[in-house]
Amino acid sequence: MPRLIRLDTGAELGAISDVHLKFLVDQLEEEHDDDKDYFIDRDTMELLSDNGADPELLAQLEKGLGDDDEMTIAWDDGTATPE
Repeated sequence: MPRLIRLDTGAELGAISDVHLKFLVDQLEEEHDDDKDYFIDRDTMELLSDNGADPELLAQLEKGLGDDDEMTIAWDDGTATPE
């Protein structure tokens, strides 16, 4: 099961469904075909919400964002250990 990790802190945001991962990949800009990291800010959160993001996914991202205005997240397949 895929999981999200906040890159600046290494904190695991938790596991997400394959459907949630597909939604994120479809919604967020990738610089390369194999990109697995994404910049998230308050505007991005609003965009995801407006585009029909699952409330559970939004809550998970919001929790990871906390009091910060932005973060960079990455996903992995759930088998790797964050550095």
